[in-house]
Amino acid sequence: MKNRILNILAIAFVITTIGYIMDGDVVKPTMVMRFVEFILIFGIISILTSIIYFGVNFAKRSFIKA
Repeated sequence: MKNRILNILAIAFVITTIGYIMDGDVVKPTMVMRFVEFILIFGIISILTSIIYFGVNFAKRSFIKA
């Protein structure tokens, strides 16, 4: 279980980094705002990735049992 969560966090970090680099917004005036934006995006991506991953695993196990 721990390994799965670490993999999800690693995937979310890579997606967030790529998305943040590709973002075309004007540069924020403070460094704190940049970190806050990155952390919030990372949180959203990791939650969405977890929901998708565990949802697919739950559906797969449910179909196997049925």
